[in-house]
Amino acid sequence: MTTLPLSWTELEALTDFAIDPINGQTNSQARLRLFGRPESEVRVTLYRDHHAWCPYCQKIWLWLEEKQIPYRIEKVTMFCYGEKEKWYKRKVPSGMLPAIELNGRIITESDDILIALEREFGVLVWGMENPKVIPLRRLERLLFRAWCSWLCYPARSKQEEQNNRKQFAAIAAQVEEALAQTTGAYFLEEFSTVDVIFTPYVERMNASLFYYKGYSLREENPHFSAWFDAMESRPIYRGTQSDFHTHVHDLPPQMGGCWENGETQMLINKSRVDHGPWFGLPDVTYPEPENSRAEALQRVIKHHVNIIRVNPADNELFDQALRCALTHLITGEICQPPSGSDSALRYLRDRISVPRDMSIYAAKRLRESLEFTANLVGNAQGAAISLKHRRDQDPANFVKI
Repeated sequence: MTTLPLSWTELEALTDFAIDPINGQTNSQARLRLFGRPESEVRVTLYRDHHAWCPYCQKIWLWLEEKQIPYRIEKVTMFCYGEKEKWYKRKVPSGMLPAIELNGRIITESDDILIALEREFGVLVWGMENPKVIPLRRLERLLFRAWCSWLCYPARSKQEEQNNRKQFAAIAAQVEEALAQTTGAYFLEEFSTVDVIFTPYVERMNASLFYYKGYSLREENPHFSAWFDAMESRPIYRGTQSDFHTHVHDLPPQMGGCWENGETQMLINKSRVDHGPWFGLPDVTYPEPENSRAEALQRVIKHHVNIIRVNPADNELFDQALRCALTHLITGEICQPPSGSDSALRYLRDRISVPRDMSIYAAKRLRESLEFTANLVGNAQGAAISLKHRRDQDPANFVKI
């Protein structure tokens, strides 16, 4: 038994999801963060990427949120995803992201930014130049290099692939040992700058190695697993957290390539990330919020005109198909989409960006309904995601974001 798709007006009546981007929980939609303080206290502007894909931007974002420093946000396009805005090149000729403007002074390079912020506003428990922190910063760079060696270069033989895996595992074991030195789950006695430093690339390692190498960082390393769980207990981190699907497809242009090893487990993992089921993947373990479906619906409704406009399918056809998927999302009812809409629905499925568009569980629910609805009419896939660039995610199409 199938039902007719709800109208946009009817769908809008079924979600009351709302956030306070300025004073509420950490979110990627904010242009100003005040934490309940007057705007006159703002002394920092953070320049970060539109997509919320830049790891170094995430580092500064997390630090400012944890310290609750009032700040403005200006969003800029990363080189590997599109054309850099001219106004930003005039302000920062190198075009580097992130950057901050602090008391009228432009600062680039994420470590330099953190040191400058510490000198102005105080450290986050332990500072960048603390003797406890410095060796852990070096360890993070060792882990980063081992990850790049394994992920970003094609192995010339099975032996080289195994050696790269062993090299990464050896450095991961050092990180495990460092985490084991404290009684809690964090790198030092409590959450600090060190955890902020590790977060962006460890999150991306967890995604990319699962997808391209069949290796689960979170599941194969118990102290890392406990660290991820502890991070996910923090609402601030959850506001910046991405999912596997977003990361594995935003990384190739950013890293210059990500290489599959073709092993059985890798192929299984890849299929799950791309086609589902998305629940149960080791990218998130905290309980799903009750309003995840309402969040997904609200975010699509807000941008549905542009979502329909940029989809390769006929507008009228996709409008109906999208409303079918959203009707299923919010009511659970089966809604038959028009013939030929399967590729259009999967095009959108593949381009939901976490956390830019919505939070991690909302995205999983939306992908699930898009795939369920597409499967009612066929197996056609959307246009493949480019490995060279992500111009399909041009932020100019979504100026409200």
